[in-house]
Amino acid sequence: MTGKERIERILRRQPTDRVGLFEVFWTETARQWSAEGHFARPELAEDHFGLDLRRCRPLDLMANLSVGEAVVDENDTTRLGVAGGPASAGRTEEVIEETETTRLVRDGNGAVLRWIKGSSGAPEHVDFLVKDRRAWEEHIRPHLVNDGNRKRRVNFDLYRAMRAHCAEHNLYLTCGVVGPFDLMTPLCGHEHLLVGMALDPDWARDMVQLYTRLTIELLEILFAQEGQPDGLWIWEDLAFKQRPFLSPAMYRGLLFPAHRRIFEWAHARELPVIFHSDGFVEPLLPQLVEAGIDCLQPLEVKAGMDLLRVKQRFGDRIALIGGMDARTLETNDLAVVRAELEAKLPGAMAGGGYVLQVDHSVSNRVDYETYKFFVETGLTLGNYEAAHA
Repeated sequence: MTGKERIERILRRQPTDRVGLFEVFWTETARQWSAEGHFARPELAEDHFGLDLRRCRPLDLMANLSVGEAVVDENDTTRLGVAGGPASAGRTEEVIEETETTRLVRDGNGAVLRWIKGSSGAPEHVDFLVKDRRAWEEHIRPHLVNDGNRKRRVNFDLYRAMRAHCAEHNLYLTCGVVGPFDLMTPLCGHEHLLVGMALDPDWARDMVQLYTRLTIELLEILFAQEGQPDGLWIWEDLAFKQRPFLSPAMYRGLLFPAHRRIFEWAHARELPVIFHSDGFVEPLLPQLVEAGIDCLQPLEVKAGMDLLRVKQRFGDRIALIGGMDARTLETNDLAVVRAELEAKLPGAMAGGGYVLQVDHSVSNRVDYETYKFFVETGLTLGNYEAAHA
């Protein structure tokens, strides 16, 4: 069974030969393992481990204010290989201050961020241009509704190359897009956004609707020219540790209609929807399932997510990716890694609908041999014929 066939069946919760395999590696992790000689270049990590699924992020919905030159974001792990990366050759930013270890920049949305050099992860949020409706309407909205900017927001070459790669190797291709909430948080910051959603919901609704409309319009342009992927991947971090960022009622009023519109648009084109949210998103899951997600990823353990509990509650309606505690791999204790797999895999794979992955991403604290053991052991335990022998 090919990777494409396997993921197609898993997303429908149909029988397969084994569980699927997907992973996200820190940039430093792939570079370290490559430097150790395990594979020739960092971008080959996905092919080296035989992942079944690939992501490509070809759209750029940043306002791209004229603040500086385009630069490569070395912290963006989705840039590895042809697996992803934003639409432009880099993000537009102005360097405000640079030290040996950090880089303070103003990005294309006018946000001031401090990045740690050579390190994966999120930047420090220093300041934001957009803190209210006035700033949104003055500085950002005009750039987003400018029809002259449309095609430059789509990286046709990136998508074309990734689509060809997946077709050649029989891999499942997802076109990744950033959801409206995850487009607004880098623009405003969580604090300003959530206060605005509470005190000025019409402003938040305008942002949500505009980002949703623009996303669909750009996808239609892309697919009309280059053809469809196999599925749609939505990045939308709605939660942090032990709770969502917003209540179920606020989600229902402001985000649910947009999510349902995107998901229905995808389903009308026979594209399953894989929904990514870090944090404890479980209180919002009933509505996300109602809106139409087909799969949830990555089920972050340290935030309070429980793979087996979610499987029991929602496994008859959605597939699952992830839920294996990445911290167990960071111990580099193979017995601990095996115990994690043995405790969770039988329940997760029961009835189909599961793709093996850690619950966030693989850090450079994980030895190559540890991750190799995780994959080999997981796929052995996750073999349906062996499990029923």
